[in-house]
Amino acid sequence: MTPEEIGSRLLYRDGLMLIINKPAGLAVHRGPKGQKSGPSIEDYFDTLRFGLPRMPALAHRLDKETSGCLVLGRHRKALADLNLLFRNGKVGKTYWAVVEGGPQADEGRIDMPLGRLDDTRGWWMKHDPAGLPSATTWKAMGRGNGLTWLALEPLTGRTHQLRVHCCESGFPILGDNIYGSAPRVGGSGMHLHAREVVVPLYRNKPPVKVTAPVPPHMKERLKACGWTEDMDDAVSAPLGLSRPRVEAAGKPPQ
Repeated sequence: MTPEEIGSRLLYRDGLMLIINKPAGLAVHRGPKGQKSGPSIEDYFDTLRFGLPRMPALAHRLDKETSGCLVLGRHRKALADLNLLFRNGKVGKTYWAVVEGGPQADEGRIDMPLGRLDDTRGWWMKHDPAGLPSATTWKAMGRGNGLTWLALEPLTGRTHQLRVHCCESGFPILGDNIYGSAPRVGGSGMHLHAREVVVPLYRNKPPVKVTAPVPPHMKERLKACGWTEDMDDAVSAPLGLSRPRVEAAGKPPQ
């Protein structure tokens, strides 16, 4: 992506934080120990300074193949506050996923402790009864063609939590090349999207609530489950194409 393209994916900006619509397939950070293993969001931090002397930094992480809302802090104090909010589970996060098959019920909760798969597999995770407590709530938004469109809310922030929880529950996320059956997707990518974040960064003001539009690679299968294009008409659009819809505490986008 060009710097201009990354800039066009800005969903929210104020003096303390940025929220961008991360594209699927772009890593958020460089490889282990800062070694560059391919393009990443960090490569565009200078573009995302928007006149401030310091470059922004990641307040949390998204998997490389996950698209959607990514929060950046714009200076040290803001970054520390954001890190604390994410670490303490104070940031509301809603993901949309298209899964194979799907649960029979319309909504539910997954309580499944997770642990590292093994020392040779990096960040790969597994269900481990002795692992860290991990909880996800879900709601079925639509169904069709053997697929289910789920809204997922992680109550804890474990690595690959949603991917493992869905897979171990019998409905892997479509296109997941680690925990699912990616070859069936025809190369269209993992169908997991960070749809919305709600960030209570400011005291005595409403949280900042931002929604990321559905990425192109997920539209076909979401439509099979009942989603329509007009459902995105009222949500945040990339800055520069139209004014973002942002329920914001503090300053509006500049």
